[in-house]
Amino acid sequence: MRRHGRLRAGLITGAALAGLAGLAVTSRLLTPLSIAPGGPAPAPAPAADDGATVVGERRRGERVLDLAVRSPVLPSVAHVRLLLPPGWRRGSARTWPVLWLLHGTGGDHASWTGHTDVEELTAGLDVLVVMPDGGPCGLYTDWWNRGTGGPPRWETFHLTELRQILERGYGAGTSRAVAGVGQGGLGALAYAARHRGLFRAAASFSGPLHTLHNEPGGLDVSDLVELAVAVGARGAAWTDVWGDPREQRIVWRQHNPYDLADRLSGVRLHVASGDGAPGPLDPLPASGPDGPAALEALSRALSGDFTGKLKKLGIPVSTHFYRGRQGWAYWRRELHAALPLLLAELAGPGSARAG
Repeated sequence: MRRHGRLRAGLITGAALAGLAGLAVTSRLLTPLSIAPGGPAPAPAPAADDGATVVGERRRGERVLDLAVRSPVLPSVAHVRLLLPPGWRRGSARTWPVLWLLHGTGGDHASWTGHTDVEELTAGLDVLVVMPDGGPCGLYTDWWNRGTGGPPRWETFHLTELRQILERGYGAGTSRAVAGVGQGGLGALAYAARHRGLFRAAASFSGPLHTLHNEPGGLDVSDLVELAVAVGARGAAWTDVWGDPREQRIVWRQHNPYDLADRLSGVRLHVASGDGAPGPLDPLPASGPDGPAALEALSRALSGDFTGKLKKLGIPVSTHFYRGRQGWAYWRRELHAALPLLLAELAGPGSARAG
């Protein structure tokens, strides 16, 4: 593992600030699933096969519903934010297509609604929007943990437990698309590749899509994993995630969108990234190490590797590579651009069912 001095310190500082901002949101307690004595019996809390269950809900607006989920594969309660479609009501037999939006390192379930206009953008659409907590590291995987497995198992939580809960209690259908920012972009493409047929469309905004790319003397994905773990899972070793990229290379390849590219045939794909240079939506240049610039330049290189391999395999992908650094101003814009193609796939045959 290489060390990058002032740049690495700047990246850690920025990630730490983002993580603290996220904790201010996720620390709020949700309303337990209970009612006053003498009222009607509460509906059973939706649960997954392994016992993961919703332990709290809170409505935060006409369409915004927050869930708290206790899972046997996570060390603590996880939070999920839903944007409800028109006509949604508990107990309805109707189902809706599902758009999953994944945050990046330092984010949480409220990142998308806090930094973009996704609530307004999806108003009136017959789509259930799911924004799950991915943990402070934002690494969408079941941790290797030196070969022993065990918590945290975010992939299992999202794609088995939470999916079952949403389908059993919140009207989620079987037509799905997924998009993510930063590490969430990596998660979106890895999820779609590792679980063939689960998602009809997948999009990455600034995702590091080739985790084994080697840039001598420069930043690489193992550095990003180390930074994420240092900020979000203090006390853990960064190699607990997928092991050492040399010694456990097969584990890394099993979670690397670049190595899994052939499994994405038939999925509508979209990849966007800036190049790290100051762009039209960036603030005035900051003094000292420019973390957003370095991260976005790495994302651009890795996104280029990934889309280049897709094209060699004959797998269609739309791209938008632009001038700019990493940040929500660009991701908001990219969501506007990518949403129509994601929705087009969700609107395909079998996307919704009325009851």
